[in-house]
Amino acid sequence: MTASSPHIASLPTKSDQPVPADIVDALRAAAVDEERGNRAIGRSIDLLRQADLLADDGTSDPARTARALMQVGAANLSVGRLWEGHVNALRLLRLYGSTGVTSSLTRLIADGALFGVWGADGAVPVTLEASGKRLTGSKNFASGLGTVTHALVTVNSGPEVRLALIEVTDTARADPLTWDMQGMRATVSGAYNFADLQVDKIEWIGGPGDYLKEPHFVGGVWRIAALQAGAALGLLDMAAAQLRAAGRMGAEAQSARLMDVLMQSWAGMALTERAADAAVDRLSTPDDIVATAISARLFTEIVGLKAIRAVEQSIGLRHFEVGSETGRMARDLAVYLRQAARDALLQRAAQAALGHEGHVWGVFG
Repeated sequence: MTASSPHIASLPTKSDQPVPADIVDALRAAAVDEERGNRAIGRSIDLLRQADLLADDGTSDPARTARALMQVGAANLSVGRLWEGHVNALRLLRLYGSTGVTSSLTRLIADGALFGVWGADGAVPVTLEASGKRLTGSKNFASGLGTVTHALVTVNSGPEVRLALIEVTDTARADPLTWDMQGMRATVSGAYNFADLQVDKIEWIGGPGDYLKEPHFVGGVWRIAALQAGAALGLLDMAAAQLRAAGRMGAEAQSARLMDVLMQSWAGMALTERAADAAVDRLSTPDDIVATAISARLFTEIVGLKAIRAVEQSIGLRHFEVGSETGRMARDLAVYLRQAARDALLQRAAQAALGHEGHVWGVFG
C-alpha cells in the first residue's frame, strides 16, 4: 500500500519548504523502482538539479539546507544520501580547492556533474606510490557508482591524509556487486579501483591534513542528522497513512506509540537545525560546533531506531511482506543509521560538553 501526500512528514515549524512539493512527490514515487533497479537514480538527481539545489554547499543558509535534506530524506533516503555527499564535496572544494577548481564548479554542475566524497578504503588502501606518479588501492562503500561523476577521494591515511578530486566515470573500475547490504540498494554503492591511475588525472584539493580540520570535518555531520531525521519522519508518515487506510489509526495505543516517536523526531529536527547554524557561527568554538553536530547525529540515530521499532509494532506482520513500503523505508534507514565510530563520537562530544567548566550550554549558551 502506498501513502497519499505527506502529513506527519511535513515540517511543522516552517511554511517555506526549500524543496518544491512536486519534486518531493516525484522523489517519493520513484523510490520503489530505483531500489528494484528499474529506474536510474540519476533521474532523481536531475530533479534536484532542475530545482537548483545542486549549487548548495550548506553555508549560505545552513538551517534551510538541513530542512531540505530532511524533506528529501523523508521522500527518498537513497537520493538524499547522494545529495548529502554532493553538498559535502562542494563545501570541501570551496574551502580547499584552487581558484581554477572553484570557478569551474558551476559549469560542471550545469553540465551534469555530481560530486561525492569517498573515504572508506578497500582491502588495499588508496595511496600515492613511492614514485609519486600513480595511485594504488581501492575505495569501498563508494556511493553513486555510475551517477557520481567526480569524487573527492582520501589518499594515504592518518594526519597526513590528502584529498584528490578524480573523475570516476570509468565503469571498468567500478564494482557494485560488493554492496550486499539489505538497504540503500538504490544508491548503487560498491568498490572503485584506483590502481595505476596516473597523477595527471587527479587534482589535489588542499594540503595534507586539511580534510581533518575542524569544524568542517566532524562538525559537518549535521547533514547526516538531517537525513536521519527526515527519513524517520517519512517512515512514520507512511505508517500512519497505511494505518488510516486500514481504519486502525484510531486505536489509542497506535496513536500514542507513533506520537511519542514523532515528538522526539521534532526535537531532533530542532537540534539539527541549531547544529547546522552553529557550523557557520563565528562566535561558537570549534569544539562546541563539533559537539553539537555529534549530538544531533547521535540523537537522530536513536530516534530513527525508535521509529523503526514503533512502525514494526504498529503495522505488524505486513511490515515484513515483500513489497512493503514501510519495510523498504525501514531497511534503508537501518543501514544509513550505522555510521562508523559511534562510541568515539559520543566520547568526543562528552569531553567537549562535560570536560570543562561552563560548557554544558554548548552553542545554546
